[in-house]
Amino acid sequence: MSVQNPVAARPKSRQSRAGTLLSAVLVGLMIFSLISCTKEKKAEPERLVNVRIWPAEIKHVQPYLETTGTLKADEEVVVSSEVDGIIKKIFVEEGTTVGVGSLLAQINETDYMLDWKRSDAALRQTQASLANAEAEYKRKSALYQDELITKQQFDDITTRVALAGAELERAKATLAISREKLVRTKILSPLAGAVKEKKVSMGDYVRNGTPLFQMIKIDRLKLNFTISEKDVAGLKIGQDVMFTVDAFPGKQFKGRVSLLYPNVEERTRTLQAEAIVPNADRLLKPGYFARVQIYTEAARDVVVAPITALMYDGAAIRIFVINGNKAKERIIKTGNKYGEYVEVTEGLKEKEQIVVVGQNNLSEGVKVNVAR
Repeated sequence: MSVQNPVAARPKSRQSRAGTLLSAVLVGLMIFSLISCTKEKKAEPERLVNVRIWPAEIKHVQPYLETTGTLKADEEVVVSSEVDGIIKKIFVEEGTTVGVGSLLAQINETDYMLDWKRSDAALRQTQASLANAEAEYKRKSALYQDELITKQQFDDITTRVALAGAELERAKATLAISREKLVRTKILSPLAGAVKEKKVSMGDYVRNGTPLFQMIKIDRLKLNFTISEKDVAGLKIGQDVMFTVDAFPGKQFKGRVSLLYPNVEERTRTLQAEAIVPNADRLLKPGYFARVQIYTEAARDVVVAPITALMYDGAAIRIFVINGNKAKERIIKTGNKYGEYVEVTEGLKEKEQIVVVGQNNLSEGVKVNVAR
């Protein structure tokens, strides 16, 4: 039987007490650290989000549709030659403004003048032949009544008169044709407008039907534009159309809807339309790009908000308004856009303070600092 030495057990007991003491100290330090951190956090000032605000206001606006379009000439025609010949002279160049009947070019008329003179001489000859035949008819008619000539002789003169009359009509037609050809050696403008393109030069030989000039009518223009399918119901014949072009910044032009196409384009889901635009001063040119506004309703008062204040979350549109010094989230419904502003139909009242800068850093109830 072994006997435990009490002296040997004593050092182990001391180690245990030391370890326990060390653990207690460490726990105390941890508790002290946690208490200190908690006090420091409580001591930190509450963070405020800096924002800028804009007071919602009521504006007097008129709803409109926005689209783009292109100006085109009211009429565009190709002037062609109606006779054969050599271009003797050209009186216009590209861009020349002309009226109806203005002389554009001259085809050499010598051959046509001679043909007209020959036809005129032939007409006079047939007139003389007819006059002679009619005089003989009168003489023989009297003789036939007195039975001094045979019926055969009378029928012969009757036939000669009829043939002379037919020859006269043919000669008149030939003269008219030759006169018309002579007239057509002068190429005249069929409309009041401008020369878009000159297709021939002096000395060119042209045949009947050869294109000579392309003419456009510009004292009024057509504005071609498209409207999305959802907006078609707001467009009607006779509506006013306002538009601007880059050539005249800040200047607004006016037209009137004159044509709505009968079908919607399946690929783009848009309807083509056309408006007539007065252009008496000829400031506008075919081909200009136009930014179009079409007023669809009477003017009215609406609550508006800056477009920059809106935040989109799927189909929902959110804004933040300031109530005291806290941000409040609002779900709103919008209507038409008017430049930098949008109509708010639900969820906002006049004079409410809308956050326009810093709203992306906000959430419901966050305190804010309004920057001035």
